[in-house]
Amino acid sequence: MEDTRSDARKQIAGDLIRRLEFSSATALIKIVLCLIFAAAVFQLVPAATVSPPTDPVLQDDRALQSNGALQADAVNGGPKGDSVGLSEPARWTLFILTFAAGLWATEAIPAFAVALLVIGLQIMILGRPSDLSADSGIQWESFAATLGSPLIWLFFGGFILAAAAEKTGLNRWFACEVLRRLGSRPGPLLAGSMGVTFVFSMFISNTAAATMMLAVMLPVVGSLGPQDRFRKGMVLGIAFAANLGGMGTVIGSPPNAIAAGALANIQQPIDFFRWMVAAAPPALLMIVLVWGYLIYRYRPAVKQLDLAAFAAASSPSKLPAWRRMLVVMVFAATVLLWLTQSFHGIPSTVVAFLPICVLCAAGVLDADDICEIRWDVLLLIAGGLSLGLAVTETGLASWLVGLLPLDVFSSSAVILLLVYVTMALSNVMSNTAAANIVVPIAIAMAVGAEAATVVPVAIGASAAMCLPISTPPNAIAYGTGQITSADLIQGGLWIGLLAPLVSVAWCSWVL
Repeated sequence: MEDTRSDARKQIAGDLIRRLEFSSATALIKIVLCLIFAAAVFQLVPAATVSPPTDPVLQDDRALQSNGALQADAVNGGPKGDSVGLSEPARWTLFILTFAAGLWATEAIPAFAVALLVIGLQIMILGRPSDLSADSGIQWESFAATLGSPLIWLFFGGFILAAAAEKTGLNRWFACEVLRRLGSRPGPLLAGSMGVTFVFSMFISNTAAATMMLAVMLPVVGSLGPQDRFRKGMVLGIAFAANLGGMGTVIGSPPNAIAAGALANIQQPIDFFRWMVAAAPPALLMIVLVWGYLIYRYRPAVKQLDLAAFAAASSPSKLPAWRRMLVVMVFAATVLLWLTQSFHGIPSTVVAFLPICVLCAAGVLDADDICEIRWDVLLLIAGGLSLGLAVTETGLASWLVGLLPLDVFSSSAVILLLVYVTMALSNVMSNTAAANIVVPIAIAMAVGAEAATVVPVAIGASAAMCLPISTPPNAIAYGTGQITSADLIQGGLWIGLLAPLVSVAWCSWVL
């Protein structure tokens, strides 16, 4: 009997081991390593120890300060004694930040799962809902409230517009109509396809824009000879334009929302139009330069392209005409209200409820359409906002800024360095995750010039285009089989080097 039970236990254990796929085991190893690294950082950074000031008045004043304020005083070189290390809430925030950064970088678990883990850890460790004496200075509800942030609703409104345009086929119809009017010459057609992708990426997901445009253009690409290098140029143009277009508006990409949310948290909100003024011109300059590069690098072998494939793609869906017209009117009204916020004063988030309410109530979108919305992106943004709140409020951001060589380099040089760091991180991890890490530091560093710092950081996150894994449009373009990793590296490298310079110079002037 004992042998039978032993054999049964061995069989069950063997079955469990076999059920553990290699990827699952690898993910577990990554999680453990990230946890060990975060714990090591937590232990290496000492807790704050403040030497008492000699002045009794200052000593009494210090006793009234919170841990976060103590740390901020120490970093800023305040007159209240010397401080070494971090307050306890700030140390725990550093642990959560390091753990999350490791998980995002290694992709041990999905990015949105890391964001949810961040919120959960902050509620348990910093919020301490069961401990009324928690000293982080942040109520646990503040971390959970980021899921209902106005930025989340703004992004949700953009997703609703994108879903309605996709369901009615208006996006594809519009793209085909524009491209057909540009003629069949390679140069103008490449410019047109990039321009349409760029505009769509400003208001809908750059992933959706790249997918749609590649579906429209691949038949045209297929009409070229197998040795025609222009095939690569067309595919690269759509991928790069989708990435660049996402820079132009607050809803264009998640890093933009992270930056806008951070500014709102410090009572310096940036509206829809002001973001476009700061981010769209650098993006437009870059797309013109990218177009010139692609025409030069992948010179077409023919003078005319076959546009017969547009006929099938240009027909809209068979939904009732009134629904298509309603989507057009709601889309136009929403964008117009976003761009004119300075005149009517209606916040962008409130405007976003126009498409949310009208298109859902009118039946343009049903329950299945709502289920297909990228909820993972919304959760990722919420996790980033929660992480930024903790990094700022606990004094960790100020402490990290104190480690920067601000007394050696000019503020512009340090800002440029942060943008390049964000761009480099975004090439190997989620650009939203990279923004989540860098934006709180940028906010704490650039006192008095927060907007001129975090907007370039967000642009830098979207300028990472060197690898197939850098952005979804890159991955989609690479998946067509028309381009190689070397093609992305060659084009993405100089974009990544030039975009931060342009964005920092422009934003320092207009913001």
